[in-house]
Amino acid sequence: MRIWMTGLAILLVVGGALFFALGPQRTTSITLTFHAKMGDDPLVFDEFLYENPGGPGTFRVRDFRLYLSNLTVSQDGALFAEPDSYHLLRFDNPETTHSIRLIDIPLGSIEHVRFMIGVDPEANGSIQARGDLDPNSQMAWNWEVGYKFVVMEGTLRIGAEVSPLVYHVGFSENAREVDIQLPPDIAVEGDVDLHMNVDVAKLFDGPTQVDLRKLSSVKFNREDAAMLAYNYAVMITPSFK
Repeated sequence: MRIWMTGLAILLVVGGALFFALGPQRTTSITLTFHAKMGDDPLVFDEFLYENPGGPGTFRVRDFRLYLSNLTVSQDGALFAEPDSYHLLRFDNPETTHSIRLIDIPLGSIEHVRFMIGVDPEANGSIQARGDLDPNSQMAWNWEVGYKFVVMEGTLRIGAEVSPLVYHVGFSENAREVDIQLPPDIAVEGDVDLHMNVDVAKLFDGPTQVDLRKLSSVKFNREDAAMLAYNYAVMITPSFK
């Protein structure tokens, strides 16, 4: 018997016959790190640093969270879907970052990373706890079954006047898909670190510019929620370093 090792395969010759056997399968591990930003700078909580994009005054951010779900990676049509893929991204830490690690991905390289901002309709209409979904969490509605996809709370200051800002965006139709295509020099074998910027400013200054004084709260109005959803659809972009 003769044996040849060819990376992924083993060739065996036994009695003149050729046999082919797969060797250990290559896998890729990915760490996705999301950086909360306000424009080009890291997000700063609890300080009146940010201009109202559509009107007078400055605002501060007290709380910012969002659900990211249905995370998949793909290469040449081969797809890996993370099971129970529901992540609550929080940025209340000194680095204002949130990391997700995917291990043992059976792909030699990665070309696309896709995910949803929000929760898919099936999971959004269920009380089953999956991933970071928890009907008893502060991200669940208390008036119906379902989750808040994006939460931003803060305060607007105009002169001496201070007023609260409350944006809780949900409803299944407000889920937005994001497709990140990686450049060839990033999509390599082995362990991969990918960085994404989450620009909170886009929530109020995306396809539609928002005057926070005129629209200080969004919860139940479907038109206002849809407008913010189109804005946060462009909120997450890759940061290739």
